[in-house]
This record gives sequence, C-alpha cells and structure tokens, in this order.
Amino acid sequence: MTLLKTIDSKFFHTEIPYKPMGKYAHFLTVRVTESYPLFQTDGELNKARVRAGVDDKTTISRLTMFKRKQSTPERLVGRELLRTYGFVKPKECEYNVAFGMDNPDCIIYGFAIGDSGSEKSKVVVDTAFSITAFDESHETFTLNAPYESGTMASKGEKDTKPGEVTSRINQQDHIRPQVFFPSIVTLKDPTEASFLYVFNNILRTRHYGAQTTRTGRVRNELIGVVFADGEIVSNLRWTQAIYDQMNASGTLKAPDPLDEDDVTQAARGTIQSLMSEEFIVHTDLIGEDFQSLLAEVKALTANEAGIRSVLKQADDDAKTYAEKHIGKKKSATTRS
Repeated sequence: MTLLKTIDSKFFHTEIPYKPMGKYAHFLTVRVTESYPLFQTDGELNKARVRAGVDDKTTISRLTMFKRKQSTPERLVGRELLRTYGFVKPKECEYNVAFGMDNPDCIIYGFAIGDSGSEKSKVVVDTAFSITAFDESHETFTLNAPYESGTMASKGEKDTKPGEVTSRINQQDHIRPQVFFPSIVTLKDPTEASFLYVFNNILRTRHYGAQTTRTGRVRNELIGVVFADGEIVSNLRWTQAIYDQMNASGTLKAPDPLDEDDVTQAARGTIQSLMSEEFIVHTDLIGEDFQSLLAEVKALTANEAGIRSVLKQADDDAKTYAEKHIGKKKSATTRS
C-alpha cells in the first residue's frame, strides 16, 4: 500500500533487503535547544577542539552531541508509539533487556542479544557539533538542596543546627537555550514505511541528553531530505560551512544567541552548495521542494488512522524480514 503521493516510489524498496543495496535517505536536521540540556560523559559536557569553519582555520572548542545521545531518544519514542497502538506488548520487547527481534524498532534500529542473534542498525547517526563555540554555548549553574520549609536554612534536621544554612551545593555546566546542532540522520535501504517511521520519530522527539524528565528540551527542525546512492557530507563539515557563511554575513553576534531564521537560511544554502560537490547520484528535497513532503507527512501522522497505517505497514515489513532472515540466523546458531 502506497502511503506517500509526493515522492517517487523508486527511492524505496518494496521490502527490507537483507544485504546493502545502495539506497540512502538522508534527513537534514537542525537540532535547537529550548531549555538547558546536558550532553555529558563523566560529569562534564562533551566537547571537541576543531576548526571553526571550512575557510576559517581558527581552532575552537565546540559542544558535541554524540550519536547515541541522538538515536536513543528517537528510537524510544518509536517504541512508545508501537506500544500505544498495540504493535508491541509491554513485556514482549524490552529495550536493552529482551528484544522482540521482529518489530520495526528492532529491525530498523538494530539489536544485539549475545548468542541469540543481532541485527545491524539501518539508521546511521554521527556526532553533531554546535555552530557556536563552547564558551558561548554553555553556562554553569549552582545547584542546592532546600529543606522542606522551602528555604536553605535548617530547622534542626539531622546533622544540622536550627538556622544553619545548608552546604549541600554543587555546580553543573548546562547547554544554553538556542544552541544549534546541525545533524544528518541517514536511513539505509528504506522502504516507504521505514522512511515514515524514522521521519516521524525525528519530528516527535522532544527531549535529549541526561535528566530528560526535568530538562533537555530540544526541537528538531527538518530542512530537507536527500535521496542518494551513497553517504553524503559529515555533520562537522556542514556545521563549519554554516559557520563560515554566518560569519561572512555578520549574523554571528556573540554573546547573543543565534537567530533561528539566519541559521535555517545558512543551513539550506550551505547544504545545497556542499551537495553540488558530491560525487554521487542524488535527489535533493530542500527548502520549497521539501515543504510538500513535510506537509504530507505531518497530515498523515497527525491523526490516529494515519499513524496506525504507518505503524502497521512498518510492522508488516519488519515481520516479513524477521521471518525470512532472523529465523535463519537463530536456526544456524542452534545447529552450531
């Protein structure tokens, strides 16, 4: 069943192939922070020393958003939807515990269960880098723990004297709001349903990083999709090109946050320029060319009947693949 009318079916496989077939769908995403998220390892914000731009050879520190910090929240949103609409039962497939091995999440995003089997992810996400430098993109907060009275002064709780001010204070670096991370999410060998499944997960995911129940609000702005017969430019090079263009146009106004319209304009212009330098066959849906597809996807996934049809087709594709290929793997493992 064809769900999309705005895209040529030649970009999709009719079923999920077992071997790589050289079809790629690249989602061009700009992730923008809307609160104070934490992308950290061992208590420190992740960052890297890199060149500021493609042309600007100054070395700067940039915040980084590692691939797992991006893909895990998105696949968890998809898993939640599968449970909501009854395609996965709560105890049938538990993330990082007992994968079901035959649903869209397991087949599209992959899994590994020791000797029981594994499936390589068809979603490729690389580290994303902030456009602005580390010093302009984070700030340090002092955290404290108030008493039940709502103040920092004790009323004689354990190990304290009445009126004594608590010393339970800590400091934590947080990423500021309106920090932008250009990120390309690649889906290998898409079917129409897997394309829509990943597309919908990106649009729906709202929290990334640590402490997602309290902070970590991030909005994904998709500016286009590129269909190609190979991989395209890296997140770092795209970010550096955006930096160069914004620097040249005078729209980098530190310490003020970047204007989202300026970022979107630079992101579209630079990715079109970078794609013109690629040595692959590609069809670019960027800017106005992308709007009809985005509108169709939003209309399809914004109502219960539409999202159920997407999930049903994705589930059928996954179960067909699992029956043909995952079952054979398990049988071979059992015989050996």
